[in-house]
Amino acid sequence: MSQQIEIGRLLRAGTTGFIAGCRVNQLDAPAFGALVRAPLDEGYQVYGLIHDIHIDDDGLVRQLVTADNVSDEVMKDNRERRIVPVEMSVLAVGYEQDGKIYHLLPPRPPLSLDLIYLCDEKDVARFTEKFGYLRHILNSKDIPIGEVVAAHIQQAQAAHKDKSWKDKVVQEVITLLRDDYPVLMAVLSAISDSY
Repeated sequence: MSQQIEIGRLLRAGTTGFIAGCRVNQLDAPAFGALVRAPLDEGYQVYGLIHDIHIDDDGLVRQLVTADNVSDEVMKDNRERRIVPVEMSVLAVGYEQDGKIYHLLPPRPPLSLDLIYLCDEKDVARFTEKFGYLRHILNSKDIPIGEVVAAHIQQAQAAHKDKSWKDKVVQEVITLLRDDYPVLMAVLSAISDSY
């Protein structure tokens, strides 16, 4: 792990996923579909994919939305100095234990306030060598499956030196969804938009 980009801290977690929060001025690193990791104990970390990013409002934002002629200084102050967190929903897609990656749900989730890091290209390439983690995405009922898969493939391809990786992962998606035609078509449509 050559570069550690901290993107936030854990707010709440379960076995199937977790919510991380960061300040608005930290929002440049995480992206929809990105692979992230939460290192816990020595040799154990949980991997996940960001499937939603949202910013909750507060009383001041509600007032500013209805105000006329909000100055750039007030906008900048609201975006850079306020402590309303950006929340990122993360789907758990695997874990690492003692140097070995498992595309299974983690034995235990991260704890509140644990640091969450964006995976660098080396981590992404290593985690996505095999495609077992895809079943967690494709079986999830509460996420935009096609959009998450397309965004993830687009970002993960950059980490792979083998340019045929994208074709292999798309073939795996087709195989996994062969009995669910509507979802397969939605996923392939989203993937085709990312080419």
